[in-house]
Amino acid sequence: MNTFEELNAIFCKTFYDDDIVLTREHTVNDIEGWDSLSHTSLVFAVEKHFGIKFDNQEIPKWKNVGEMYDRLLELLQKK
Repeated sequence: MNTFEELNAIFCKTFYDDDIVLTREHTVNDIEGWDSLSHTSLVFAVEKHFGIKFDNQEIPKWKNVGEMYDRLLELLQKK
Protein backbone atom coordinates (compact mmCIF):
# COMPACT_ATOMS: atom_id res chain seq x y z
CA MET A 1 0.00 0.00 0.00
CA ASN A 2 1.46 3.37 -0.96
CA THR A 3 1.19 6.55 1.09
CA PHE A 4 -1.81 7.91 -0.82
CA GLU A 5 -3.66 4.62 -0.37
CA GLU A 6 -2.88 4.72 3.35
CA LEU A 7 -4.25 8.28 3.49
CA ASN A 8 -7.37 7.12 1.67
CA ALA A 9 -7.84 4.34 4.23
CA ILE A 10 -7.62 6.90 7.04
CA PHE A 11 -10.31 9.00 5.35
CA CYS A 12 -12.53 5.91 5.01
CA LYS A 13 -12.12 5.07 8.68
CA THR A 14 -12.58 8.66 9.90
CA PHE A 15 -15.73 9.24 7.86
CA TYR A 16 -17.10 5.68 8.25
CA ASP A 17 -17.29 5.28 4.48
CA ASP A 18 -15.38 2.48 2.77
CA ASP A 19 -16.41 3.81 -0.63
CA ILE A 20 -14.25 6.96 -0.49
CA VAL A 21 -11.75 7.07 -3.33
CA LEU A 22 -9.65 10.17 -2.85
CA THR A 23 -8.17 12.36 -5.52
CA ARG A 24 -5.78 15.23 -4.96
CA GLU A 25 -8.62 17.61 -5.87
CA HIS A 26 -11.05 16.46 -3.14
CA THR A 27 -12.13 19.21 -0.76
CA VAL A 28 -14.25 19.43 2.37
CA ASN A 29 -17.28 19.88 0.10
CA ASP A 30 -16.74 16.50 -1.57
CA ILE A 31 -16.93 14.22 1.46
CA GLU A 32 -20.09 13.87 3.50
CA GLY A 33 -19.56 14.65 7.17
CA TRP A 34 -16.29 16.52 6.69
CA ASP A 35 -16.71 19.40 9.11
CA SER A 36 -14.42 21.15 11.58
CA LEU A 37 -14.76 18.45 14.23
CA SER A 38 -14.15 15.54 11.87
CA HIS A 39 -11.28 17.50 10.30
CA THR A 40 -9.56 17.60 13.68
CA SER A 41 -10.07 13.85 14.06
CA LEU A 42 -8.74 13.28 10.56
CA VAL A 43 -5.59 15.32 11.19
CA PHE A 44 -4.90 13.49 14.46
CA ALA A 45 -5.42 10.13 12.75
CA VAL A 46 -3.00 11.03 9.95
CA GLU A 47 -0.40 12.30 12.41
CA LYS A 48 -0.67 9.18 14.54
CA HIS A 49 -0.60 6.74 11.64
CA PHE A 50 2.44 8.29 9.97
CA GLY A 51 4.24 9.44 13.12
CA ILE A 52 4.41 13.06 12.02
CA LYS A 53 3.13 16.40 13.34
CA PHE A 54 1.58 19.08 11.18
CA ASP A 55 2.04 22.73 12.10
CA ASN A 56 -1.34 23.95 13.40
CA GLN A 57 -1.01 27.15 11.40
CA GLU A 58 -0.60 25.37 8.07
CA ILE A 59 -3.64 23.11 8.40
CA PRO A 60 -6.33 25.75 7.70
CA LYS A 61 -4.45 26.84 4.56
CA TRP A 62 -4.87 23.52 2.76
CA LYS A 63 -7.30 23.90 -0.12
CA ASN A 64 -7.61 20.21 -0.98
CA VAL A 65 -6.37 16.71 -0.22
CA GLY A 66 -3.42 17.23 -2.56
CA GLU A 67 -2.00 20.01 -0.41
CA MET A 68 -2.38 17.90 2.71
CA TYR A 69 -0.73 14.96 0.96
CA ASP A 70 2.18 17.06 -0.32
CA ARG A 71 2.89 18.31 3.19
CA LEU A 72 2.62 14.78 4.54
CA LEU A 73 5.25 13.61 2.04
CA GLU A 74 7.54 16.50 3.01
CA LEU A 75 7.31 15.56 6.67
CA LEU A 76 7.88 11.88 5.93
CA GLN A 77 11.04 12.71 3.99
CA LYS A 78 12.39 14.57 7.03
CA LYS A 79 11.92 11.57 9.34
